Amino acid sequence: MKSSAAENPQAAGDAEAFAFVQALAAELSRGKVDLPSFPDIALRVRQVLADEEVSQEKVVRVVGSEPALAARLMQIANSAAINFTGKPISELRTAIARMGFNMVRSAAIAFAMSQLRKVDSLKGLEQPLDELWHRSAAVAAMSHAVARRFSRVNPDTAMLAGLLHGIGKLYILTRSNRHPTLFANQAAYNAIVRDWHAPVAKALLENWEMAEEIIAAVSDYEDFGREHDGPPDLTDALTVGHLLTAFKEHPDTLELNMHDVAACKRMKIDRGSYEKLIDESETEIEALRQALGV
Repeated sequence: MKSSAAENPQAAGDAEAFAFVQALAAELSRGKVDLPSFPDIALRVRQVLADEEVSQEKVVRVVGSEPALAARLMQIANSAAINFTGKPISELRTAIARMGFNMVRSAAIAFAMSQLRKVDSLKGLEQPLDELWHRSAAVAAMSHAVARRFSRVNPDTAMLAGLLHGIGKLYILTRSNRHPTLFANQAAYNAIVRDWHAPVAKALLENWEMAEEIIAAVSDYEDFGREHDGPPDLTDALTVGHLLTAFKEHPDTLELNMHDVAACKRMKIDRGSYEKLIDESETEIEALRQALGV
């Protein structure tokens, strides 16, 4: 006689995990993977900025159509991280010119991610959404600082990669409310996130037509043994930004965890250079986090 799911919770959890993975695989195989309930304004900003010849006026019109996003951009443009002169910026056009399109793209994605907490279909997921969002913003700010000080990588591109580094985890999280038994089994859920977040992120960012270097960085940043020729690249900046953020509260174990990371060797980062980075950049990193809305 077969045992019921109630009598065998392990079997029920395994079945739930298998069903979840099957659903993920089917979505990936169909292509055109997209985030449910992702605010439309972020997609419109992404589409308009996909045109390398787009005029600043057009960007201003699109951003200005969403007052809350426009207000966030004004806040970022006037933050200590961007406005070094301290002279207040009062026009959206000037704010966008000061920030640059990469920063505008990041701000739109950051705004959209922060708004997911308010979506009715994601009720009950507020805490994990909030934790993921805070972590993404922290990695974005750290990656910006790392790129600026230890590489020739565009810091704004590194910030965007940092914001997006958890996008696969976000996608999986937004699907988890359809599988409450799985979400209750934290070990099974964590295993799915570990194995699937990178391919999900790759498919999602390809659908968004993100730059290849950003897709590669978000797909490969956890490959600590990754080797390549030439100077440190965007993936290196994201790898180090992610690592330094993860161990910021545990500096005693940082050096041990950096020891075999190829990106740290390419950037010549050790505990001393990390401490100098934090000492010199802490205000900048905190200003960027606040500017992103955390």
